[in-house]
Amino acid sequence: MSKPAPSIGATQDRVDPAPEGEVRPQRRIQSIDVGMRVLQALTEERRPLPLKALAQRADMPPGKAHPYLVSFMAAGMVKQSPLTGHYELGPMALQMGLAALQQLDALTEASQEAALLCDQADLSVALCVWGHLGPTVVRLDEPRYPLHVNLRVGTVMSVFNTITGRVFAAYLPERMVRSVLEDEHRRVVGGGSGAYDSAEVRQMLADIRAAGMGRGLSTPQPGVNTLSAPVFDADGKIALVFTVIGPHGLFDAEINGPAGQLLRKHADAVSRRLGFNPALVKIKHQQIR
Repeated sequence: MSKPAPSIGATQDRVDPAPEGEVRPQRRIQSIDVGMRVLQALTEERRPLPLKALAQRADMPPGKAHPYLVSFMAAGMVKQSPLTGHYELGPMALQMGLAALQQLDALTEASQEAALLCDQADLSVALCVWGHLGPTVVRLDEPRYPLHVNLRVGTVMSVFNTITGRVFAAYLPERMVRSVLEDEHRRVVGGGSGAYDSAEVRQMLADIRAAGMGRGLSTPQPGVNTLSAPVFDADGKIALVFTVIGPHGLFDAEINGPAGQLLRKHADAVSRRLGFNPALVKIKHQQIR
């Protein structure tokens, strides 16, 4: 006599022993893994879907998808239009998403990636946020043989004289950049600054946005090269900047070179964890005067 098929809520009880020296995988609930494909399809589509189309995107037959949808609707995770019968994410999904966003901390999410990047690239890695005085170093990871530069946690960088500052300026609202730039110019030089309005600066910022990264050779310090990449939040706003620093003779700072690819990989990983999806969220660069 054949055994009955497991119910939707059945767990996978069998766990093969792990090879010696490896951690045994934890037991998972198969029905949750399958049901998540339905929610993932609705999340990626961002629009109501009929059962057939939703099941296709979740890679399962409609008859299999429907019981999951009934359960998700009972929990408020999915709702169905009474007019079209199409399915979309429900109010509980919205509440969960908002709660997750509120718990996110960009610096916490970025710190582990910064340590990994430093170890993999063997270069100094600085995490910078936009403070009231401008780009500010909030974490600094050093390689095995640290580069002796005047940089430490708490250092405030110049807006246009550092690559980190330029990356922030490329994506922040213009009025925020202008305010800090004017203060910086008054402290260092005296008087106001019209640097933002020059054609050269406008092109420089456009080039950074086109490449998705800023690059500096012996800038601002001779013999030291820099690559900086932005991290974006769920709204497409810049949250912080990763900056990789190394000696000119060992670090060519090529955007598409090995270190540049590692930098982009880790910065993008943090952006994704903060809820950023480039296919769904337009990066916000606001020209606000």
